[in-house]
Parts: sequence; C-alpha cells; structure tokens
Amino acid sequence: RSKCMPLSNDGGIYWGMTRCTPIAPDPEGLYEPCTVEGSVGSGLDSCELGAMCWDVDAETLVGTCIGLCSGTKSAPTCVDANAQCWVPADGVISACLPICDPLEADACPPAQGCYPFLSAFHCAHDASRPEAGGAIDPCEHISSCDLGLLCAEAAVVEGCKPGGAWGCCTPYCDLADPVCSEPMSCLAYFTEGSAPVGLESVGFCGLEGS
Repeated sequence: RSKCMPLSNDGGIYWGMTRCTPIAPDPEGLYEPCTVEGSVGSGLDSCELGAMCWDVDAETLVGTCIGLCSGTKSAPTCVDANAQCWVPADGVISACLPICDPLEADACPPAQGCYPFLSAFHCAHDASRPEAGGAIDPCEHISSCDLGLLCAEAAVVEGCKPGGAWGCCTPYCDLADPVCSEPMSCLAYFTEGSAPVGLESVGFCGLEGS
C-alpha cells in the first residue's frame, strides 16, 4: 500500500513535488505523534493514509499527524470538522490545519502559539524574542508577539510606537467577559457572522474607531 505525499526535491524543508510513498506497517492516526525518515521533506512518514507528519522537528524528526484535504479543488474538505484546508499557491501540499482558540491558555503544544491564519486561528511556533513581543512592543509578524497577544495595526494600540514595524502587540480578550486597560476596549476580531464555530467570543484590546 502507498499514499501520495509531498516531498522536497532538494532534500530541504520545502515541498516541491509529490510522489507515492509506502504506508507504514502500523501507521499513526490523526493528531498522534509521528516520525519521518531521512529528512523533514522526505515524504516518508509513519502516518496513516490521508495524513502526513506535520511541524516536524529537524533534529528529532518527530512531528504530529494531520489530515490531508479531500474533496475538490474548489470545495476542499477535511475529515476533522474543526480544521481548515490550506493549499499554498504552488498546490503541492493540501493540509488540514486544526483550528485553535487564542483565549485558551493550553490551546497549542509547548513552544507554540495560537495565531490568526486563513480565516481562523492555528497553532504555529512562537517566534517572539525574550527582549520583545510584550504588550505594546513593535511587531512585524503574526507570531512575533508573546503568547496571548495579537500583532495589531499600530493605530489600534494605545501607546504603540512601532518604529519601522507594522504594528504592536496587544492582548486578546473575551467579548463575553471583556477586560482591557483604558482607553482600549475589547474589539471583536471577526466581523459579525464570520467567526468560525467556537470563536465567536474572540476579541482584542484596541481603540474604538481606529
């Protein structure tokens, strides 16, 4: 038995092609720990049919099995209803990324944060630095703020002095029980009716009307 898997055509960590690879004799299931053989982008992993080893550590070659998208190109689907299909422009990979809730302290594994991506939130490595990433610190990327903080547009964050950065870090807040430092208030992250199921209460501390 085999499965169609993305792999790197130069031995690196970026996928550039696909090929059929053998399925492990006793494969790991969805969201179970997994391993890859040889290198991160080898396409050889211990996950079951319809899944691939994701977020693999380059040294230990250990990751987690996530689903691959099914359905059609115009209407992709995921086995897990709480996941979103991500297909980069090159179309080599089609991964079902689990949705997380940034209001939950343990929403993601250690050393990862819950960040906005696609039309929801997903776990990714925490790229903040010890000397930066705190509240009102300048930020350039979605993962450059400390856990529990959003990289928001500079004009929205009270006291933000971005320098050459795009914005500043500001806390998430719960619309059902809002707590923010004045003059900021809890603003809805999603526009009305667009929030994924379970994320309707996600807000962030910002200035009204900015």
